[in-house]
Amino acid sequence: MEVTRCGIHGFHETLGIDTDEIRFFWVLEGGCSRSEQTAYRIAVSSEKKGLEEQPDAWDSGRVESDAQRNIICKPESGFKSTTTYYWQVTVWDQEGKESKSAVNDFYTSYPRSSRLLPPYSMNQTYMPHTNLIFRTWFENEADRWKAVWIGNGGDKPIYLRKSIQLSSAKRVEKVVIFASGLGHFNLFVNGKPASTHVLDPGWTNYHRTVQFVGYNVTPQWSEKENVIGAHVGNGFYAGDQGDRFFWPMYEDNTYVRYGNELCFFAEIHVHYDDGSHETIISDPSWKVRKSATTLANIYASEDHDRRGYPFGWDTPGYDDSTWASAKPLTGPRGKLRYQSQPPVILHNLFTPVKHKQLRPGVTMFDLGQNSSIMPRVEVSGPAGSEIIIRYSETVDDVGSVFMPDPLFKEFEYGVYSKLILSGTGVEIWTPDFSFTSARYIQIEGASLDETDNLPTIHSVSARHISSAARQLGYVKTDRKDVNDLINACYWTFSSNIFSYHTDCPQIEKFGWLEVTSLLAPATQYVRDMEAVYSKILDDIIDTQESNGLVPTMAPEIRYMCGPLHDTITWGCAIAFLPELIKRYYGSTEVFGKIYQPCIRYMEYMKTKERQGGLIEHGLGDWGRDIAFGNHQANIETAVYYRCLRNVALMAKELGQADDEAKFTAWAERIYAVYNKHLLINDKASRPYAFYTSLDNPGTYDCTMVAQAVALQFGLVPVEHRAEVIKAFLSACEASGNRIEAGEIGLKYLWNTLAEPDVDRPDIVLAMARQEEHPSYMRFLRRGETTLLEFWQDACRSKCHDMLGTIYEWFYEAVLGVKPVGDAYKTWTLRPPFVSEFGLVEGEVDCPYGLIKVRFERGESGKVRLDVRIPTSTNCRLVLPVGARVVAGLPTKVRVSSKSEIHLPQGEHQLVVSL
Repeated sequence: MEVTRCGIHGFHETLGIDTDEIRFFWVLEGGCSRSEQTAYRIAVSSEKKGLEEQPDAWDSGRVESDAQRNIICKPESGFKSTTTYYWQVTVWDQEGKESKSAVNDFYTSYPRSSRLLPPYSMNQTYMPHTNLIFRTWFENEADRWKAVWIGNGGDKPIYLRKSIQLSSAKRVEKVVIFASGLGHFNLFVNGKPASTHVLDPGWTNYHRTVQFVGYNVTPQWSEKENVIGAHVGNGFYAGDQGDRFFWPMYEDNTYVRYGNELCFFAEIHVHYDDGSHETIISDPSWKVRKSATTLANIYASEDHDRRGYPFGWDTPGYDDSTWASAKPLTGPRGKLRYQSQPPVILHNLFTPVKHKQLRPGVTMFDLGQNSSIMPRVEVSGPAGSEIIIRYSETVDDVGSVFMPDPLFKEFEYGVYSKLILSGTGVEIWTPDFSFTSARYIQIEGASLDETDNLPTIHSVSARHISSAARQLGYVKTDRKDVNDLINACYWTFSSNIFSYHTDCPQIEKFGWLEVTSLLAPATQYVRDMEAVYSKILDDIIDTQESNGLVPTMAPEIRYMCGPLHDTITWGCAIAFLPELIKRYYGSTEVFGKIYQPCIRYMEYMKTKERQGGLIEHGLGDWGRDIAFGNHQANIETAVYYRCLRNVALMAKELGQADDEAKFTAWAERIYAVYNKHLLINDKASRPYAFYTSLDNPGTYDCTMVAQAVALQFGLVPVEHRAEVIKAFLSACEASGNRIEAGEIGLKYLWNTLAEPDVDRPDIVLAMARQEEHPSYMRFLRRGETTLLEFWQDACRSKCHDMLGTIYEWFYEAVLGVKPVGDAYKTWTLRPPFVSEFGLVEGEVDCPYGLIKVRFERGESGKVRLDVRIPTSTNCRLVLPVGARVVAGLPTKVRVSSKSEIHLPQGEHQLVVSL
């Protein structure tokens, strides 16, 4: 057996681990269908040689177990600060053969200072008493932050630089930088980027948490002079509207700055080959000057004057004598925490598929795909020439930038970047601190034609900006419209995954919490989201109010009111995400930190109960008929019930038996109340049991959403399940197979249609293909390449992912792959035997390895099914009644009475007769 991949739960990069407890995982590739891990050992040491000899940090010893995930490592005395640790996994198979992983490593920051103590943000020169007040803290030199927040005291972008000339003659072995710059910063070493990151650090509630980032800059380090350069811009921390659009200030100016001074913080840790270690910090010895970027509005508006750009500022030999000394700043109120989620990076390159000159000096470029982007423009012209770059998801009849929503016309004319040329030849511009969602880029003040006596456009392109989270799979079919919809969903999801999950990267950029739990089952097929979700839980903890309320967004960049502030279908993320992380990634690492906040939220929700336990004060099925509250009692009470069940699950995992019993009983009470008020079984209204809403008191309705929610949340008594399914299908038929659901109910509509005892792909596709809204295919027929915010043609936002829950259906019911046991330890394969699809293929790189499926119909009612089952997993192939495998079935497999075949790991080529 081979260990193919290792990692640490909840962390993407591992250059700054700031906790004394971590959890390991690994992936195996077996040599045959019988391969299995029977035992493991993990060794952790501060020296590589210690892995083979005696690990000095932690040794699990040989553990007789097949576990590969959620392996807790908690050294008795914790991890040493600013230290490289090496770790290795050894596994034994069923024959006792031993295999070792490659040697992995991580680097710590300050596990006992991060999240507990503030950074050293006061300069002792003018705060001499701090060494008395915090004497014990200052004595612990090795385990505390040492650097100072610095800047120029202003709120416009700045450059900072530090020339370092080490006096030691010792050989440098490793150089790690911990840095943070608020709102965002770009870090350079000797003129080269310190990483591929953009928009570091992640968005947080800066009053509670400020993320720092770790960079290994050993490859860029020189034996002579080294220059560290930082370019710092506004972000959300000190948002700068300028004269442009800035959504948090829309209408009522509810945005309140976290800080009024851009600031930077850094520690450079230089490790020598003799084991010694030197720390260089940000302090007033650094130099600072204003940036050539004079406006950094995160909503895609920047001003950049190339005449003011100090070429070579981040390289050795540059004369910074005219630069000012940096000022020590108080800095943000939040504690430092390592940026554990994947960084934001640039992905796909888009070049225009066509362009059009709208009028002299104005050219529109069509990238062919709407997505979150950072544009790149190459242009030349006389010094002082002004170039305007505009962005749009939509164009008008002429082909110009256009905002369809009259309430947001400001986004049409108030979002743009201004580039002032220096006249030094071909000049390249890309934004430093902003991005947007756009398909179209409009350039004003320049021309493609060199004879127009205007600055010349040499090139226009854009890079897709998104999380660096690992991409996991794909699915495609033999139906073009379905493939186009899958593609639109993918680009919409990818365009909304950053340091948290946004619902649109254009107008809002907010961390609305409903999309995290609604779309988790869909996004886990696309990206490895574990570290992102873990960080979002930190955001929720920071945002939770003193009475236990979890607001609808985290961080709370814009304060909302009423149901837009308090609704359980958004706040439920606090209790839904921990269970989803366990289900999809096999980790309970977040349970400890989120358990008490979950209890506080449940106690808060208890105060909102009506009629013995119903919850009905929130947004209901938001998005139905654009935005209309409905099905509150059905949806919000069901979500409340699931939250209670999840808290009971966490209590059991944490060994809190009394709490487990308490929350189980609490959930059972809500179950009874739900059915008392909403289940109609008198046979007078209909000849079968069904669920009604309370939208029109005294009137019994029978909607598809009411039935789907009850079915998907396990609220239907088993004796009524068949009848409620009948009621659900009756509602679908009565609607003419039209979608009658908002964004919340929509997910459970697709989930119900995917149930084995329902299995109606024909209804799903009929709903998706409707000529009029609501209809996914109407979007595509009108030329859209991503999903819109609401079921309407003229929508303000055309990269909104909240309607994308159908993507889950494509993987579960079309590709047929669905996890059953945690992290796909057990999974089902139920290909679309009874459907219009003749060919389906795809992959899911699940936590235990790569799943591959190819389904193809042949002649005479036979289907060719190729499947790859990862090592350490079990696959249950589900066949339609009467179907059987006629070729390719491995020997000694179990075939159950329910047309289920238990396939062993490995690759199989089956022929199924229907």
